[in-house]
Amino acid sequence: MRSRSGLIVALLLCLPLLAHAQRAGSVGGCDIRRGTLCTNANLNGADLVGVNLANSQFTRSDLSGADLSGATLNEANFSSTELTGTNFSGASMTRINLRAARLGQAKLVDADLRNAVLQNADLHQADLTGARLANADLTNARLEGAILNNADLQRANLRAAKLKGASLVGANLTGAILTRASLVDADLTGANLDQAIFLNAQTDGCTGCP
Repeated sequence: MRSRSGLIVALLLCLPLLAHAQRAGSVGGCDIRRGTLCTNANLNGADLVGVNLANSQFTRSDLSGADLSGATLNEANFSSTELTGTNFSGASMTRINLRAARLGQAKLVDADLRNAVLQNADLHQADLTGARLANADLTNARLEGAILNNADLQRANLRAAKLKGASLVGANLTGAILTRASLVDADLTGANLDQAIFLNAQTDGCTGCP
């Protein structure tokens, strides 16, 4: 009898663990998998290191302070999403949609953002050191104080982008469009400006600007 009672108690104690195991692939009510749909979700501070969320939808969600370093986010939709302070270091983000996303102080060191859509995105004080942004659309993006040292911005569209005080030391801006961009007090020391377009750009106090 005691043996049976002990078994029942043990099963009851295991129930929370079993329930947790069933939710292992879910964070904040969101299924963490490729192609998931998590619009308006709250994933603030979530640990999502190395996850595969390619082709997923996170429109208008909150992932501020989350850790997505090394994650696969190719062709995902993060438009109008809160990503302040989020860590995307080393993440694969080709063709990602970050239109109007808020990425202030986010970490995107060595992130692959080729062909990404970042129109009207807020990237003030973000760290994009070594990021690959070839052919990315950064039209009207806020990049005040951002770090883009050694970033690859070949053929990137930075039309009307706000780069006041940004650091682009050693960046590759070959063929980049900087028409009407604000580069006041920016640092382009050692940057490759071959065929870059600076038509009507504001360059007061800019180091290395043409």
